[in-house]
Amino acid sequence: MLYAEIEISSFLKARRAALDPADLGLPGGVNRRRVRGLRREEVAQLAGISVDYYTRIEQGRAPAISDSVLDAIARALRLSGGEVTYLRNIAVPRRPAADCCAVPARGQTVRPEIQQVLDAMADTVPALVIGRGLDILAWNTLGARIAFDLEALAPDRRNTALLVFLDPAARALHPDWEAKAVEVVGNLRADSGRHPDDPRICEVVNELLAHSPDFRRIWETQSVHECLRGTKRILHPRVGELDVTFESFRLSTDPDQALVTYTAPRGSETERRIRELGALTDPVLTA
Repeated sequence: MLYAEIEISSFLKARRAALDPADLGLPGGVNRRRVRGLRREEVAQLAGISVDYYTRIEQGRAPAISDSVLDAIARALRLSGGEVTYLRNIAVPRRPAADCCAVPARGQTVRPEIQQVLDAMADTVPALVIGRGLDILAWNTLGARIAFDLEALAPDRRNTALLVFLDPAARALHPDWEAKAVEVVGNLRADSGRHPDDPRICEVVNELLAHSPDFRRIWETQSVHECLRGTKRILHPRVGELDVTFESFRLSTDPDQALVTYTAPRGSETERRIRELGALTDPVLTA
């Protein structure tokens, strides 16, 4: 089975299973339903297409699906904006999944001008550049210290998903670890939809599926939610708890990259602790 066939089948099954028929005015009843959520014929009816055609789409056997049909399915399944984008991405025929890791990974480099922006904020704003597959490509001094010690990591381990799920320090650093984990998986799945043949994404996902039961559990929910802004708590081992706001800015000339900043209200305890973090001469963060 091709990559897109696997993804579209798993995604559509998960999304219809997540819906409550009662919310859509459909009859429920445990005894009348062998599976959770909507049946295929109910999705087809809501989307205004034949059951046979919807079945072929869900099984990955529909060679070309029009935008209007994808939109109708999205409405029937109550998909969010991010989920609609993901569905459109995986509906495009791709080559076999085994091929994606057989080609060299495309290099990810950060333009010098972006590094200059990072360095200009080095004394006040922790900042990073995140690339395809959630690789951490560049940072300033505070960005390298706000959670994991990026300078001490091998380049192939500087990856948000690998750190959150495989680094022993992750759960202590992130008191709200489950929410952080769900956020990371949602971002990674959205990225995999945009670049389903990318070898680095393939490598990261396969490693996490092999070594993290928590990742497998969340990945199998088929959640797609690209989180580009919000708040988070970080329990830093040297300066204490940080309550920060993060913002992600897609780079117009490098759309696969995002500049991520972490800020705190002026005069807050977190702002003071961030300044303290920047002043550390021996910022050992993890064991």
